[in-house]
Amino acid sequence: MNNSVTNTARLLGAGLRALLVLTLVTGVIYPLVVTGIAQGLFHDKANGSEIKADGKVVGSSLIGQSYNLPLKKGQQTPDADLKWFQGRPANGLGTNSVNTQYKLILSGATNLSADSKVLTKQVEDAKAAVVKDNSVPGYTVRASDVPADAVTSSGSGLDPAISPAYADLQVHRIAAKNGLSVSAVEKLVKDHTEGRTLGFMGEPRVNVLELNIALKDLVAKK
Repeated sequence: MNNSVTNTARLLGAGLRALLVLTLVTGVIYPLVVTGIAQGLFHDKANGSEIKADGKVVGSSLIGQSYNLPLKKGQQTPDADLKWFQGRPANGLGTNSVNTQYKLILSGATNLSADSKVLTKQVEDAKAAVVKDNSVPGYTVRASDVPADAVTSSGSGLDPAISPAYADLQVHRIAAKNGLSVSAVEKLVKDHTEGRTLGFMGEPRVNVLELNIALKDLVAKK
């Protein structure tokens, strides 16, 4: 009996020691090593690909933002602040989703089929708004000029970038709203256009937050 109790105690002691060692290795040492490597070699990515302006973190290069005016009394949906470049529509999981304005509680596509009347109406309304908002004296946007990413949300609903075509379409409005020359704004877009990853993956793109930070700096220098 004593030998049995002793053996049981030894087994329990060995099991406890193994648990403590594994907890220390996998729960403390390994995470610290991985975190240290990430901070040392991939500091920017490890911290969420932060974008800073005026010494403060203003967002992430991986997550889109909205550029809207404050809500007016009785208004449910804010108007776009047209002095800034606008990103893709943020429909997220649909008009009843909590993610309609780039909120990070959840993400996802609209899940609407290509022949959905709801989707068709969303696209038509978005296209009409893009044409209206970006047509300024001396420059008229046609419906055929509007690229797909200007009227459809991305798969996540959180896309931080737009196509160069959509950025170019907004140039005249941005210039007019901010008292800048069209050529200066065109150069801003060109300077912030990224090519395909490794030269062949993905499509050329413009990060909207980075572009708007550069726009703010340009306006400040007027």
